[in-house]
Amino acid sequence: MAILPIVRFPHPALATAAETIERFDDDLRQLATDLLETMRAAPGIGITANHVGVLRQVMVIELDEKSGARTFVNPEVIWQSEDLMRHAEGSVSMPGISEEVERPRAVRVRFQSLSGGTLEEYAEGLMAICLQHEIDQLSGIFWTQRLSRLKRERAIKRFEKLTRGER
Repeated sequence: MAILPIVRFPHPALATAAETIERFDDDLRQLATDLLETMRAAPGIGITANHVGVLRQVMVIELDEKSGARTFVNPEVIWQSEDLMRHAEGSVSMPGISEEVERPRAVRVRFQSLSGGTLEEYAEGLMAICLQHEIDQLSGIFWTQRLSRLKRERAIKRFEKLTRGER
């Protein structure tokens, strides 16, 4: 297990669509394990391979210890509710910044397991928000793109101010 370095906004990997995974092997399982450790150390509740500069369609979500960690390979939203909800979102690649984003309250997602089996899952509330957020990231859509232009510019300026001393 390894904690991988997280790329920071505006790294190109955050704006690039990840490649579909076709090999379900030990390398994929190791990447998923490393993503989980990296996410926990960040800390966060969701992470994609894009966040560590790896352009492969794998993500890990762990809302809390009780529900446990879940790995999703090649995920896609196949249905979404018309009912929307607002929730504060942020990113391990833009720590310290969050804004409310509006998304469908419920989704149905098709994905593969680490062994390659195809699964579908219905989710609502926070899990639905996390799934949509991370699937966007795998598609090269950083969460700030879901904000109005004004809110996006303000969030980016706040992040730049926060990280000025790190450069």
